[in-house]
Amino acid sequence: MNKSEDTENKEKEEESQEFEGQEESEERHMSIEELIAMVAGKEEKEEKDKLEDMRSIGLYGDVEEESISEVISGLLTLQHTGMPKLSKDGEVEEEGKPIKLYISTYGGSADEMASLIDIMGVVRKNCPIHTIGLGKVMSAGVLILASGTKGERYIGKNCRVMILSVIAGNHGSLHNLENELAEVKKMQDIYLQSLADVTNMTKKQLKSFMRRKQNVYLNANEAIKYGIADKILE
Repeated sequence: MNKSEDTENKEKEEESQEFEGQEESEERHMSIEELIAMVAGKEEKEEKDKLEDMRSIGLYGDVEEESISEVISGLLTLQHTGMPKLSKDGEVEEEGKPIKLYISTYGGSADEMASLIDIMGVVRKNCPIHTIGLGKVMSAGVLILASGTKGERYIGKNCRVMILSVIAGNHGSLHNLENELAEVKKMQDIYLQSLADVTNMTKKQLKSFMRRKQNVYLNANEAIKYGIADKILE
């Protein structure tokens, strides 16, 4: 091999090494990009999972139009994002994701209570609703607590429950609403029947409470005994 050929071979070898070096650099560059994408995707998934884990709504304060509309909106949104997963054959592969509904209220509008109870019945078909009573659950709040998924209705150990002796359309007592007597009685009957449907109390037993014309106060254990809740919150 002459000197010219030797020089040419060295130049080709150097070019080949340089090209291979560029390929390795590009491969390393791609690997870094892929790593960044993978980390970003993982962080996005973790954030999504975190948001899905925060599937809770709070009803704090009076049962009135504004608060109930917010709770209903929240329930429907969480239902949409937590629907059961079905197979191609329509079989349930994964149950709907639970929704936690925290309740602390002195009560309020029977009409707004009724609208929330109706929506809870619809949502429960797809996603379990875990109701949690805290502090005080009174009047309309009692039926809301009791309308959670059976077995998943919780109550704080220091929570007070109060069954109102008289149910009115908004506020007030039966004795002061003579002009609305028929409608109030109808609403009261709906309340009693609905409460009897979701607790261990009979309608007759509830009516006996009403005849006392006194509000009925229960502690957490008594609320469980009467079937308003299932478990003490721990």
